[in-house]
Amino acid sequence: MEWTVFIILATLFVAYTNGANDNFKGVATLLGSGTTDYRKALAWATVTTLAGSVTAFFFATKLVKTFSGKGLVPDALIGTPEFLLAVALGASATVLLATLTGIPISTTHSLTGALVGAGLVAIGKDLGFSTLGKNFFIPLIASPFIAVVFTFVVYMVFRFIRQKLGVGRSTCVCMGEKVIPVANVNLVNGQMLSVAELKSMEIFVDEKSQCQARALDRYEGRVIGIDAQQILDTLHFISAGAVSFARGLNDTPKIVALAVTAGALGLKLNIGFVALVMALGGISSAKKVAETMSHRITAMNHGQGFTANLITAVLVIFASKMGVPVSTTHVSCGSLFGIGLVNGKANWKIIGGIVSAWVLTLPIAALLSAGFYMGLRMIGS
Repeated sequence: MEWTVFIILATLFVAYTNGANDNFKGVATLLGSGTTDYRKALAWATVTTLAGSVTAFFFATKLVKTFSGKGLVPDALIGTPEFLLAVALGASATVLLATLTGIPISTTHSLTGALVGAGLVAIGKDLGFSTLGKNFFIPLIASPFIAVVFTFVVYMVFRFIRQKLGVGRSTCVCMGEKVIPVANVNLVNGQMLSVAELKSMEIFVDEKSQCQARALDRYEGRVIGIDAQQILDTLHFISAGAVSFARGLNDTPKIVALAVTAGALGLKLNIGFVALVMALGGISSAKKVAETMSHRITAMNHGQGFTANLITAVLVIFASKMGVPVSTTHVSCGSLFGIGLVNGKANWKIIGGIVSAWVLTLPIAALLSAGFYMGLRMIGS
């Protein structure tokens, strides 16, 4: 009974850290493009992620089996509380460390690393390496590259269609006060009094995204009698909601697998608790990762943000339906990398840091879970 309680709590901790690191990824382009503010984007992410988590009960239960460790480690080991608890603690600790530094990493990748680390300590070379490659590594490695290519190609197609429809991007004349500091060398009793300021007006022509702190450039024109910008904003919100829905659909079963395998509470209650705690993690702790995803990877406009969300949603929903454990993080970041390639505004230093974190995620999670497993086994013996 005590082990079961610990496993439930550890599973909920995984859910909390997942929400903190992943919750904003679907709506980051809404904030980054200036379509809406942080609070509204977060609310939309929370509602749509909850909807995806609930839907997971009906459509994504195959992932529960995948992330229980079947085929990777023997069934006898899967049912041991030390193994399940070590996996949960190793994965959640890895995601928490990344969240505190504002780095978007994959809970899927962390769980995979944790399964490997605890499994290697428990059974060594008998680990199911073929299952590891087929069911885990290949989807995780391939998904961001697929996202980059699809986003690049689809955005170019969308841009061509927009231009053919006569929808253009507006520019603006910007006026602002320019302050120039000038040393005031008036001396009284040998002392310099102050630094004076010269103020002048500065005028320049540019896109609105460069005129204001937020990217507020807009599309001008009408499509079937409706304002083009209004259509795009609506589609952008729908695509962002679709990404968040897909994340809930894809991530919830992976986390639930830990408690379900331990025979705790049952599938319905586990999904309900995991969904609520994921939402809580996103509401309370998503700010740092939100800033990275929205502004630090690449600048973007409305159309680019919509394209990135559309590709992410399609790929993740398709993967969930097929039971393929892709990472929403890898796909969404891959889509943003693709946008950075299109517009030439990618921050390669940040992108390099994120990719490095992805490479380190699995070994860090493996080491942590291995350590937890050895400690728990000593306690239990």
